[in-house]
Amino acid sequence: MFKFIDPFLVSLLSTVLLTSLFPCYGSGVAFFDNLAIIAIALMFFLQGARLSRQAMVEGLLHWRLHLVIFLCTFALFPILGIGLHFFFPHLLIPGLWSGVIFLCCLPSTVQSSIAFTSIAKGNVPAAICSATASNLLGVFITPLLAGLIFSSQGHLKLDGTINIVYQLLLPFMAGQLLQPWIGEWAVRNRRLLSFSDRGSILIVVYSAFSEAVNMHLWQKLSIDQLIYVVLIDVFLLFLVLTITAIVSKFLKFSLADRISIIFCGSKKTLASGVPIANVLFPSSMVGIIVLPLMIFHQIQLFIIAILAKYCAKLMDKELAAKKED
Repeated sequence: MFKFIDPFLVSLLSTVLLTSLFPCYGSGVAFFDNLAIIAIALMFFLQGARLSRQAMVEGLLHWRLHLVIFLCTFALFPILGIGLHFFFPHLLIPGLWSGVIFLCCLPSTVQSSIAFTSIAKGNVPAAICSATASNLLGVFITPLLAGLIFSSQGHLKLDGTINIVYQLLLPFMAGQLLQPWIGEWAVRNRRLLSFSDRGSILIVVYSAFSEAVNMHLWQKLSIDQLIYVVLIDVFLLFLVLTITAIVSKFLKFSLADRISIIFCGSKKTLASGVPIANVLFPSSMVGIIVLPLMIFHQIQLFIIAILAKYCAKLMDKELAAKKED
């Protein structure tokens, strides 16, 4: 069971615990806020440098599969999140509901979507293209969706759009422009650079939760609220897994393609979600906003890991049947 526990999640939880005991105060708040901005910009710069343009171009050829995944990621998830809030508005406090809906607006993961699709013996090239494109488009689509949903509630920063441009888009575009010179280096040092990515998220989490702790976050949250968040996250994942499985089979995709749709269409990125939340929402809200996402991250890894092994067995049976024919 412990092999399904993500070491990065342990780091996140440790950071939250550390922040709960030793939040930053005074001048330390400004220091960590500025450090978070620099770390986020560096992370998106390196993502731009690592992104393969060839993979993006090749992915366009399988447009039906990518369209289904994008609709699951950016339409189905938000509809389900808003629907749950509509029917059960008092189940969670407003900040947690905002976190659940923000989670539903995020793009898919990249590394884990590809890794689990590979374990399940699905269409890995399609997973690479869809997951990469989802992350790239998510920088545009997630703020747009969040703006449509939260603008009337006053939960977004007034300068959120400008922040998206100079903290996320400009560094990403700079990385893409410099890719011919630093792209190979970035790919060769992917493991080393992942520490930079994860380190930037830990900095943002420390900054965000320091503000939340200073605003008495844990006094406002009960154990019941955390349990409800876990149940809602599990229910969301179960619904999306079921719907993607049914729809992809109805549309007569191959089993390998269906695996890619199920795994890419049901995942949500923590790596991009935390920085985007830090840019879009006031610092006093970021801690509670990303809490449902942090919980969903571990749930999806645990459930998808089990599902991947089951799908791999199905692929083996299908291949064995074809050889007999």
